[in-house]
Amino acid sequence: MKKELMNQMKITLLAGLAFFSLSCQNSNSEVKETITKDKAEMKVDGYAENGPDHTAWNELLKKHVDASGMVDYEGFVKDKGKLEAYLKILSSKRPDKKSWSREERLAYWINAYNAFTVKLIVDNYPTKSIKDLGPALKIPLVSDVWHYKFFKIEGEDFNLDEIEHGILRKEFDEPRIHFAVNCASISCPPLLNEAFVPAKLDSQLDAQAKAFINGDTRNKITKSAVQLSSIFSWFKGDFTDNGSLIDFLNQYSNVKIDKNAKISYLDYDWNLNKQ
Repeated sequence: MKKELMNQMKITLLAGLAFFSLSCQNSNSEVKETITKDKAEMKVDGYAENGPDHTAWNELLKKHVDASGMVDYEGFVKDKGKLEAYLKILSSKRPDKKSWSREERLAYWINAYNAFTVKLIVDNYPTKSIKDLGPALKIPLVSDVWHYKFFKIEGEDFNLDEIEHGILRKEFDEPRIHFAVNCASISCPPLLNEAFVPAKLDSQLDAQAKAFINGDTRNKITKSAVQLSSIFSWFKGDFTDNGSLIDFLNQYSNVKIDKNAKISYLDYDWNLNKQ
């Protein structure tokens, strides 16, 4: 009887240990599954393996930029610490062409241009126009606000002109960047109220192109005549590599434009894009 009781206790103990082991395995499996799921969701949101986490910039944009791209600069001034912390991350390491994907690099440089532009305004707020800032002696295309070296990336003095023309236009062959970078002015393409991220970069650029071209304040489009933003004049070559300017516009325009439509250009409003 005593022997049978001992055997029964051993069986019960072994069964308990087996159940405990199985429970631990299931628990670990669930934890691993949760971690994997979280990482997958982060990638879907565009926070890829290489490059900085753009979460802070995304939060700032959602908080201080409305759906039309107008900016609450006073709000950015109050959140200057958070902006500076994000810019410090950007400044610590520039994209590596060998290890970063094209999308990771492109998202980095677009966000850098926009975030450092906001910093420039915040550091000098209030101001009426970005063109009033920069060097005291201004020489167009040589010494102006876009050539003003007011930030560093990996210890190298940088300016906005270098990002836009020396990197974005030169390295990527992507005309839609003109609708993504924002120069803090009324006539500029609206500042997107979310960060550009690798996983959805193409759809973000497409949406920006459509919003800019079909917005009735920056472009006025009919079937037989178009009054366009000066951006299409200044950078015409970027839009005509694979066809005419009308061909490019028709990829995004809600109105089908005749190939022989009359083209003219609107004056550019450099007043600050503040709410």
